[in-house]
Amino acid sequence: SHDTMTYCLNKKSPISHEESWLLQLLNKALPCITRPVVLKWSVTQALDVTEQLDAGVRYLDLRIAHMLEGSEKNLHFVHMVYTTALVEDTLTEISEWLERHPREVVILACRNFEGLSEDLHEYLVACIKNIFGDMLCPRGEVPTLRQLWSRGQQVIVSYEDESSLRQHHELWPGVPYWWGNRVKTEALIRYLETMKSCGRPGGLFVAGINLTENLQYVLAHPSESLEKMTLPNLPRLSAWVREQCPGPGSRCTNIIAGDFIGADGFVSDVIALNQKLLWC
Repeated sequence: SHDTMTYCLNKKSPISHEESWLLQLLNKALPCITRPVVLKWSVTQALDVTEQLDAGVRYLDLRIAHMLEGSEKNLHFVHMVYTTALVEDTLTEISEWLERHPREVVILACRNFEGLSEDLHEYLVACIKNIFGDMLCPRGEVPTLRQLWSRGQQVIVSYEDESSLRQHHELWPGVPYWWGNRVKTEALIRYLETMKSCGRPGGLFVAGINLTENLQYVLAHPSESLEKMTLPNLPRLSAWVREQCPGPGSRCTNIIAGDFIGADGFVSDVIALNQKLLWC
């Protein structure tokens, strides 16, 4: 799921300090107008993290941040605005789900890291180790499911901070994400096909089928939202997913991530791709 944690954004959530000065100004001058508009274009998921896991999602896109107004150690998630959910609570929720499903494996893509100092990185990594413990798969060769099952390992943590990677062998390098940054579905599909033609990266990588609004589109569609923009295009995006082939080939896909993953058969379509491996 792309931007996994945005389901818990609300109108009280403060706007990220990384957003443009213009948006910061509008938020200060007209918060009653600005925040609802920003919120409509920030929410990418309707299901909470447990519901996403129950639905079959196994790659969680976790954009982590520390709010200037927040407490010293409390970490939140961010996508234009900060979430109300705390990172430590969410990781615990994921761990509890995994304990109930001992043969399931998840990839946690920890990224963004807005406002995190070196000390906060150490705090976050310590939380990850304490919460998941022996469930963590240390960095190395990408394992098979059978290998993970035999070791009792259920979690691969992708962590986009080089300093932390050097210090902690439990962390894996950041998983590359093909982000098309396109408003139109066909333009996004052309981008993904172009990326495929360049050959797959080594190891894990993500093809993002998430559409992305721009200012021009938002101004031209004042009553819409990211959800209203995305849902009518899911059938075409799902058709592209069903056309893909998994595996090690140069034009094969690996992880596929999308928005509003519970709105159609996206997860089932991705899982069904594995049937093609039986025909090879």
